[in-house]
Amino acid sequence: MPRLSDHPPRLTATVLTTALIAALLALLPGSAAQAAPVLLSQGRPATASSQENAGTPASAAVDGDNATRWSSQFADPQWIQVDLGAPAQVSQVVLRWETAYAKAYRIELSTDGAAWSTAYSTATATGAVATHDITGTARYVRVYGTQRATQWGYSLYEFQVFGTSGSGPTLPGGGDLGPNVIVFDPSTPNIQGRLDEVFRQQESAQFGTGRYQFLFKPGTYNGLNAQIGFYTSVSGLGLSPDDTTINGDVTVDAGWFGGNATQNFWRSAENLALNPVNGTDRWAVSQAAPFRRMHVKGGLNLAPDGFGWASGGYIADSKIDGQVGNYSQQQWYTRDSSIGSWGNGVWNQVFSGVQGAPAQSFPNPPYTTLDTTPVSREKPFLYLDGSEYKVFVPAKRENARGTSWGNGAPQGTSLPLSRFYVVKPGTTAATMNQALAQGLHLLFTPGVYHVDQTLRVNRADTVVLGLGLATLVPDNGVTAMKVADVDGVRLAGFLIDAGPVASPSLLEVGPAGATTDHAANPSTVQDVFIRVGGAGPGRADVGMVINSHDTIVDHTWIWRADHGDGVGWETNRADYGFRVNGDDVLATGLFVEHFNKYDVQWNGERGRTVFYQNEKAYDAPDQAAVQNGSTKGYAAYKVADSVTVHEGWGLGSYCYYNVDPTIRQDHGFQAPVKPGVKFHDLLVVSLGGKGQYEHVINTTGAPTSGTSTTPSTVVSFP
Repeated sequence: MPRLSDHPPRLTATVLTTALIAALLALLPGSAAQAAPVLLSQGRPATASSQENAGTPASAAVDGDNATRWSSQFADPQWIQVDLGAPAQVSQVVLRWETAYAKAYRIELSTDGAAWSTAYSTATATGAVATHDITGTARYVRVYGTQRATQWGYSLYEFQVFGTSGSGPTLPGGGDLGPNVIVFDPSTPNIQGRLDEVFRQQESAQFGTGRYQFLFKPGTYNGLNAQIGFYTSVSGLGLSPDDTTINGDVTVDAGWFGGNATQNFWRSAENLALNPVNGTDRWAVSQAAPFRRMHVKGGLNLAPDGFGWASGGYIADSKIDGQVGNYSQQQWYTRDSSIGSWGNGVWNQVFSGVQGAPAQSFPNPPYTTLDTTPVSREKPFLYLDGSEYKVFVPAKRENARGTSWGNGAPQGTSLPLSRFYVVKPGTTAATMNQALAQGLHLLFTPGVYHVDQTLRVNRADTVVLGLGLATLVPDNGVTAMKVADVDGVRLAGFLIDAGPVASPSLLEVGPAGATTDHAANPSTVQDVFIRVGGAGPGRADVGMVINSHDTIVDHTWIWRADHGDGVGWETNRADYGFRVNGDDVLATGLFVEHFNKYDVQWNGERGRTVFYQNEKAYDAPDQAAVQNGSTKGYAAYKVADSVTVHEGWGLGSYCYYNVDPTIRQDHGFQAPVKPGVKFHDLLVVSLGGKGQYEHVINTTGAPTSGTSTTPSTVVSFP
């Protein structure tokens, strides 16, 4: 970034003439805009001939941090190379040398890592920052030093490779949204019939492959009841929810499951205004069913007909004019919204930044209320600007309270659809990576996508947005998606489903050892869900890993399946659900369930969680299977012993060891006892006496006992 004292160069007549000619050429028939070179190397695997010590690995030269470096041993020759993951058109290499630089070196290219060609060489280098324009196709790029300039080794702060991925033609942005995006306007005939047709297919298709997105253009729609089944999303296409009004309902109920809503997962409603027919809309859901940016001009009932069980849920950036009836919902999190009132609570109801929220009163009633949300940024969404599709990317808010849309134009930026590669069923991972390398964002249309290579999001401010719960399935044990240590990436609205070959992780935000400060422009992970098993055998070592500092994880359900296909203690083995290594990470609406060992491992400093819901793995065969050394069971949420500052509000863990009900957990939560580590409003519950907790956190809190399903609580720790 230029300093404030830097001035742009004056525009000479020659420069202006050149710019004018270029602009005119771009308008000529047949002229095609070429993708600008992008940074291909950041966060990619790097290796070297040697390293000076453990603190100067090769990876430090491709981490985007000018304060970390690779350094070699004190001998000639030495080399460092980066694997771009696929052949790319390389156009530039930038070397940011430390004091120990190379006087003589070559830049070499290879497609296989074995045969190398020289793209540049020098014997008179002077260090500092060296920029080399080169031409060639390579998957591997190497800097080969033959003469040191100092008595020390070779040392690079950053080794950056720029270019465009792939050797084929430039991919186009924009286009149609595919067959499973169903768009209505107020004049569309038989809207109700189309809604009902999809609902009949999706009502009980819990692990099916159908994926659907309903989009309502701005206007008024009368007499509709949009019943929302599995893998179905319904959204308005206005810039404000009030631009699209349904005089009717958007309904989730549980008739398919005998009035039990605890399996009403994987669906969403967004960006609509509702005038419910009887004054109250019904949204009886459990996990992974967000209700975002909605205006209900009446009440909202979160329970199924008959008030059966429910285990949700999540509301954000919404206005409910009347009462939200919680009824049988075991837990719920509401963020940055406005409600008329809130009725009832079972175990754990959490509010942050909610106008009209009930007062803090945990555990009786079980309300945890924060006046504001520390940091938030709403989920990107598709909308219509006239006849043009765009994606609105909301701005970051600090200490937010109430909706982002009720007071004038929303704050943020708009991206035209032409800047997105529209991913449709059948698109390969290689094509998706080529689009990302070109500098395009990704818009996934509804479908199931097998990826045989990791999707690599390496460019700052990239948006990856899914419609209709688009689902990624990693093949051959790859990680489905990795994000480089860059600013402002937005991941939203998709599901990652583990494949039968174990992946080391399913989603990683930032490389291991990431050190860049992203406080001004954090990356966000919103309505991104992780599943291991259920739709078939799936395995992973860990579900989601957050390495980048300042990341906001806003509503996720990370689930090792307890029912469905491919379920068993070893069949869908996944030891860890959510691992945080970055500092200053915030989780709002964190749901993690059933992992074989720790559900949450928090290793970064100054982490914060507002609302956590957990169930321990049902299917542990016996006490020995979950024994953690001398500790009975693995905590549902563990803060590393090295952490000095951490805080959490409204956290619950439940056990239901139905294979061996005699299993005991020493505690639901584990954390170091330090002044900066604080928890507020914790609870553990034994469901029907199937297993028990000895304590709530560490050795604090009364044990659960018997079959009464009564929470044991701790209001403040330590």
